[in-house]
Amino acid sequence: MIDLERRYLWLLLAYPAEYRRSRGAEIVGTYLDLAAPGRRWPAPADAADLLRGGLRQRVRAAGVIHLVPGVRLAAAVALFTATILAGMWTVLELRPAPPGFGEPSVGPFVSLGIVAWAGWLLAAAAQALTPGRWHRRAVALAVLLTVALVPAAALTDLARPPLFVLLPQVGLGLVALGASRERPVSLRVTPLVAAVAGLAAAARLAPELFAWTYRGVTAAPALLNAAAVAVLAAAVLLAVGLALRGDHRGGWALLILLTPVGLLALQPLAGAADGMPAAFAPDWTALAATAAVVGLVGPALLSVALAVRARLARPWTPDPTWNTHR
Repeated sequence: MIDLERRYLWLLLAYPAEYRRSRGAEIVGTYLDLAAPGRRWPAPADAADLLRGGLRQRVRAAGVIHLVPGVRLAAAVALFTATILAGMWTVLELRPAPPGFGEPSVGPFVSLGIVAWAGWLLAAAAQALTPGRWHRRAVALAVLLTVALVPAAALTDLARPPLFVLLPQVGLGLVALGASRERPVSLRVTPLVAAVAGLAAAARLAPELFAWTYRGVTAAPALLNAAAVAVLAAAVLLAVGLALRGDHRGGWALLILLTPVGLLALQPLAGAADGMPAAFAPDWTALAATAAVVGLVGPALLSVALAVRARLARPWTPDPTWNTHR
């Protein structure tokens, strides 16, 4: 067996066992026929396609037919939230402290965060102006730029946004990667509208409330808390409203959005865990511990829901030897 075939077979483990037995040889054969001569590793696009296909088949086998639509619904909400926040943070970055105040700055900007927020504004524009295959790449680039701020600040000794600002943006971005390629124009332009709305709203805030630094600005924690409440309320309303029509994708979207909501409310949650009053910022240890808990609880609840739904969807087959044991 050649190396490339063996690696395709490893990727095929993403599919359910029954599907692999019936279609596995055909799938691997097709990819091998299309591979360039001398290739030893699957192309990244092929690997991603196999993993996505395996996930779809496992969801279908589990009977969770509303999960994928729920992922897309959660992605739309997450992308809207991420872009409106990026617009507001961009305005903050354009208002560094005046000279002599002793506040850090990066040239004409408050911090290195301007790079990430520009990436998010670019992603918002890409949603409306580029074909479907590019919109995920634009969001992925914005997520990578946001993550890269942490090592970049450490290497350059320049200021960056605090983790309670960066972590929610990364969480929202990861959920936003689940957006569908085929979307109506109204959904494609929504992130761009959100970004412009964020820019306009922040520009109207008083400079003393939205300027100089993320930690010193009064509006920053309140803005994130308000975003957490808004996203949670929107998810609950969607879940209840769609459930009344027999559509359960809103419930799955709610479970998926729990982690970004928890990250948006990271500072008050960490303050509660740290025993600090709301007026004081919790220390780094409390923030890190709370972020770890939020990052585990959300996916755990989703996994439990998937397991329960799969068990309920599994048809019951009687034990043929049951009568003999009586």
